[in-house]
Amino acid sequence: MPFAPSSSSSPSFSVAPRPLGTDAPATCEVPHFAPVRVRGGRYQLRRLVRHGRRAVAVGLAVTAAALVAAGPRDADRTRGHPVVEPVRKHRAVEAVAAPVRIADGATVRLLRPGDRVDVIAAQDTATGGDAQVVARGARVTEVPEPLEPMAATAESGALVVLAVPRATAARLAGASATARLAVTLC
Repeated sequence: MPFAPSSSSSPSFSVAPRPLGTDAPATCEVPHFAPVRVRGGRYQLRRLVRHGRRAVAVGLAVTAAALVAAGPRDADRTRGHPVVEPVRKHRAVEAVAAPVRIADGATVRLLRPGDRVDVIAAQDTATGGDAQVVARGARVTEVPEPLEPMAATAESGALVVLAVPRATAARLAGASATARLAVTLC
């Protein structure tokens, strides 16, 4: 059965809006209590002891900072033991381009720039000469095109440019004057 309010049975109320702030409950007094105290150094010290690795790391960092701060102020002074003799500086090996005539022209056609080769000097085998390595691991920088026809190149050899240290270039020049040179790929 639906409810239908009748105007005669229920009293009519008129609700007037209240002023702002009057709908809040009444204030009450806050009871007194002791102040809150944070446990200071004892708690942090216990935590540091529990986490020993952190304590060691912090200790090492502080020690390193103290050593750096207490170090010498002169830039010229060195730490540690004094050096009696100055250390010799090693010069970087300076590579030079050495043109070399290889006896077998067909072998030179197999070479490309960037290849590593050993250069071998072979004495005249009719007189019982030996073969010896003149340059090890020389880098091929250039393989020039032959100017002569192929038949002449096979007899006189072919030119190849190698990057070698200065002392090795001198040995190559000396060996090419007295022996036939050959290459092997590394």
